[in-house]
Amino acid sequence: MSMSSADTHCPYCALQCAMTVSHEGTTTVAGRDFPTNRGGLCAKGWTSAELLASPHRLRMPLMRRPDGTLAETTWDEALDAVAAAFRDTKATHGADANAIFGGGGLTNEKAYQLGKFARVALGTSRIDYNGRFCMSSAAAASNRAFGMDRGLPFPVTDLDDARTILLLGSNVAATMPPFLAHLAGARAAGGLIVVDPRRSATARLTEDGAGTHLQPAPGTDLPLLLGLTHIVIAEGLADRAYIEERTSGFDSLRRSVAQWWPERTSSTTGIPVSQLRETARRLAAGGAYILTGRGVEQHVDGTATATAAINLALVLGLVGREGSGYGTLTGQGNGQGGREHGQKADQLPGYRSIRDPEARRHVAGVWGVDADELPDAGIPATALLGELGGPVKTLLVAGSNVVVSAPDVDALRERLQALDTLVVCDFFLSETAELADIVLPVLQWAEEEGTMTSLEGRVIRRRRALAAPDGARSELWIMSELARRLGAASTWSTDPAEVFDELARASEGGVADYSGLSHELLDTGVEAYWPYRSEGTPRPFTDRFAHADGRAKLVPVDATPPAPTDRGGDLTLVTGRYLQQYQSGTQTRRVAELNGARPEARLEIHPATASRLGIREGALVAVSNERGTVKARASVTTDIRHDTVFLPFHYAGDECANRLTEAIVDPTSAMPEFKRTRVTVAPDATVPAARPAAHEPVGVSVAGGPVGRGSASTKEGLHV
Repeated sequence: MSMSSADTHCPYCALQCAMTVSHEGTTTVAGRDFPTNRGGLCAKGWTSAELLASPHRLRMPLMRRPDGTLAETTWDEALDAVAAAFRDTKATHGADANAIFGGGGLTNEKAYQLGKFARVALGTSRIDYNGRFCMSSAAAASNRAFGMDRGLPFPVTDLDDARTILLLGSNVAATMPPFLAHLAGARAAGGLIVVDPRRSATARLTEDGAGTHLQPAPGTDLPLLLGLTHIVIAEGLADRAYIEERTSGFDSLRRSVAQWWPERTSSTTGIPVSQLRETARRLAAGGAYILTGRGVEQHVDGTATATAAINLALVLGLVGREGSGYGTLTGQGNGQGGREHGQKADQLPGYRSIRDPEARRHVAGVWGVDADELPDAGIPATALLGELGGPVKTLLVAGSNVVVSAPDVDALRERLQALDTLVVCDFFLSETAELADIVLPVLQWAEEEGTMTSLEGRVIRRRRALAAPDGARSELWIMSELARRLGAASTWSTDPAEVFDELARASEGGVADYSGLSHELLDTGVEAYWPYRSEGTPRPFTDRFAHADGRAKLVPVDATPPAPTDRGGDLTLVTGRYLQQYQSGTQTRRVAELNGARPEARLEIHPATASRLGIREGALVAVSNERGTVKARASVTTDIRHDTVFLPFHYAGDECANRLTEAIVDPTSAMPEFKRTRVTVAPDATVPAARPAAHEPVGVSVAGGPVGRGSASTKEGLHV
């Protein structure tokens, strides 16, 4: 068999580590030098090729038969059935009875075409995607403050020279280990400050003089940030010249934080006043960056918290200057690009508002349709999922496993089963696909061409390294075939390069302008930071912000806690990730090495709390509230606060953490509350105790440099 190889990028997180995929009978991966990963990969990247030959791979369409089973069928039969369902649903119930739910792992081309398919082929406003559960609060805050949402408005390599990095709500040691190399400079200067209610693997990197771990009570990140801003202003640490020249709204902000004096902030958060003052002074000393992640954003006040982080950065004069900055760490592989080109309920390509008449005219012109025929803005993900089985009768899911990842999944499962037709595009039979009436097998990352946009706003090329298995098809081909069956207007290319060219034209003039890019140009290795018209923009805020007046907006926010909705729970559940698992686990739970390291969910609980409840290490426990019960093994550890417990969200069935989370959302971003759920924990005596859980390796050296698979530091390391 002939040898084939391709330079591409990892299929997992938004760091988009560069790799070379080679195929000669079997497929292997090797790290490739690139600014974000410098040749390193984490355990997920090193094992990514295993999925390409997985025996669990879907190779032919499946349809639900009268006896309730899923059975293989032909593509014609499957697509005819999908088209008929869409057509009949629209005729009987109206266009908005058809819905699309997309994913942050889709290529730019597929995300773009999915938004176009919803609005042109189906005429529905009902489209949103799982990025609503990931980046929506940070996006809303950045748009409000800066007029632009780009996760990192600077290259990730800028962090290398930082003296201080304040990292809130992100366990990067588990989520994107090669990123730790960019924290090495701050650690060497003693300036890594990690905010987390857990002593996570990332928090442990602050030990031995490398920085500070701030361990606030769950859900108090907003008061913490308000308190730090108060100290900065009260102690004369604010950059008054920068505030005057580059921002608006300072007087209102100053008044809004006046009530958060250090002692009050300390009593609310549990962080000593001395640490609060030390943190504020350190941030004001120069060379500082503030970075946020999902831990502070996945709340009903997530937009306010992200806004407070931005306010702190602006008052310190960090944003848009060389050697300092603010950014948010995008999670999913194409979480940035996936939200720019039409999957969000209220957006058209180029990060344009669907309610902007000029945007509608421009995009409709590219699509060759009448702007008046485009639907209005839809509703965000949690509300959309709430309509299933009611106003929404037919749903197509592409690149998402909502039965594991959405809040209150037991109620969602019932709504999915109440649909007339559920269609799922996936390469494995995920828990959501198991409920489908029709399952369409699609391509994996190494079998397709396309583009992704990384956490730093860089558009990169995904390249095909091997042929797809017989039977699997690209979503571009699926949408083209369905559009033809539905008699849809416009053109529906199956060539990713042609689709990208159309995307570039549609985005022209928008905030996320890709108009100067093409596959051909990207293949030259150009540094393609958007907006990219004739050249890239690695640091978009150097001269001005994206508002009409060029200024950033300081937006006062309140720290009024939301009304409690959970009753009877005495502990706060926070959810998060393991190093060896990813998102809903559809991929990683099928990789033997990864699943062997983390085969089950573990509930982290403090020894004092465990003793009070009669729980011992390795015992099976029941974690419950009014929505359901999760079974998990106990990991008794001082790495968690006594009032807090932790569950990973990668698992399904009885281990699914999102059986407990509530479908309440941030009023601005529609982000669900994933990180502050009241629960009770009790022993479950039906199953004997298991062996203690092993510490989780970080997979990088303590100095922060990436290491190879199988090296000593992947076997022993900091634990989560």
